Amino acid sequence: MRVRPRQLLCLLALMVSLLALAAPATPASADPVLVNVKPAVVPALQKWQGRTGSFELHRHSRIVFAGAHRDRLRDQLATLPDEIEQVTGRKPALSPRSPQSGDIVLSIDPTLPEAVDSARFKEEGYTFTVTGENVRITAPTAKGVYYGTRTLLQILLLDDGRDSVPVGTAVDWPNYKVRGFTLDVGRRFFTAAFIRDYIRLMGWFKLNEFQIHLNDNGFKGDRPWSEAQAGFRLKTDNAALSGLASKDGAYDRRDWDSFEDTAAANGVTLVPEFDAPAHSLAFIRFKPSLGLNNGDSDHLDLSKPETTAFMKSVFDEFTPWFRGPDVHFGADEYRSDKPRYKTYFNDMAAHIRTLGKHPRAWGSLSLMASSTEGYDRDVTLNSWNNSWYGPQAAKKDGYSFINTNDALLYIVPFASYYHGHGLDGKYLYDNWEPNVFPGGQSVAPKDSQLLGAMSSVWNDLTKSSYTELDVHKLVEPTFGSSRRRCGAAPTRGSRTANSCRPCASSAWVRD
Repeated sequence: MRVRPRQLLCLLALMVSLLALAAPATPASADPVLVNVKPAVVPALQKWQGRTGSFELHRHSRIVFAGAHRDRLRDQLATLPDEIEQVTGRKPALSPRSPQSGDIVLSIDPTLPEAVDSARFKEEGYTFTVTGENVRITAPTAKGVYYGTRTLLQILLLDDGRDSVPVGTAVDWPNYKVRGFTLDVGRRFFTAAFIRDYIRLMGWFKLNEFQIHLNDNGFKGDRPWSEAQAGFRLKTDNAALSGLASKDGAYDRRDWDSFEDTAAANGVTLVPEFDAPAHSLAFIRFKPSLGLNNGDSDHLDLSKPETTAFMKSVFDEFTPWFRGPDVHFGADEYRSDKPRYKTYFNDMAAHIRTLGKHPRAWGSLSLMASSTEGYDRDVTLNSWNNSWYGPQAAKKDGYSFINTNDALLYIVPFASYYHGHGLDGKYLYDNWEPNVFPGGQSVAPKDSQLLGAMSSVWNDLTKSSYTELDVHKLVEPTFGSSRRRCGAAPTRGSRTANSCRPCASSAWVRD
């Protein structure tokens, strides 16, 4: 799949703005024999051993896929020549031949010595070795090699001539497994092109999970539920679900396959979400008998066996589309029938496993259960609100969880709550890490049950007029960098914490 020039130029403009802030100032009289300082990339490199000199990309430079696993790299990095051309103006050829001077050499080596954090290095880490002759990116996996090429592109992008890489050696890996972003498309449709562009943008910043919230509805307020917006965003040819997809926009199988293809090429895993038994007006409109109050509700009626059967049929229909290991079944903010909620939670978790996927859900157990005894523990939870189910409760009950805290990481575009004009970048830079939660709920750094973090966009204001580009403008200032991820830690006076523009959605954090 080729990257469209317009899309990549947009990404490059964003990268220039972030990396320019990250770049350390070079004294006018700098001694040319000084050891090279750590290159400014987003996120910052874990380890760097600088040497002297530079590698120069020239018109005969090639990209060489070396080693026994070269075919896997060809699939992962088919667009790399185009990306280098967009950055440098030079389009290197792909070559299976032996490396020569001036080549970029990419290889997979599953036996590569492990870095400090062995599990994360094995899955997504890489080594980045630069001599005057070559740039060599080696990793245990194709994804790790891909992340190394993002580092290369960023370094070239910031170089004055777009052709020079400082000599030295880097070893790099993420600190957390999940470095993600959630987008609510249920209440506001985003075009398929926008979704693909955002997957590419995530890859540039080594973010690796994109949770797509595929159904939801507006608030009732002082109007009847019949007037509230509701959306379900997948469209199938199955006659049994004809009419479930929203008429104002939905993704068919071809669209979803394009998302999966783009994700695979950019180191991103999709996490699809169907949210029930609350936020379920789209399902109730399709089958009013499934709703509480004779369908006048956005809550499903869990007293009816056909309700759970219907939700299982939705997962049955669409889960074969999904290539990632996890599927999210929602389960947040249900305010009725606590005993049956527990049964529903357990039934859906078990059903998703029968479909070959690992279940995820929003943490809600503190308000939905006087005791969490008997709840399925083999579910990954988004800890989104301390009252509904905070990290300390999830940790005590033995759940793996993701920091998606609403007070810190939610954006509701143009609302008077939940960071309606974007996340608080200065606060996050000064105070935040993935283990940080408000209200005294923080856990230890790299807690074994904490998988990472996600920021989220929720389109609550269904009556407001704004575009997908407007949403991007709210997200972008804190999307690409995180605490201590803008090169070396800034010194006050030379580069402010606010200018570094941290990102709550990433957990590739540097200490």
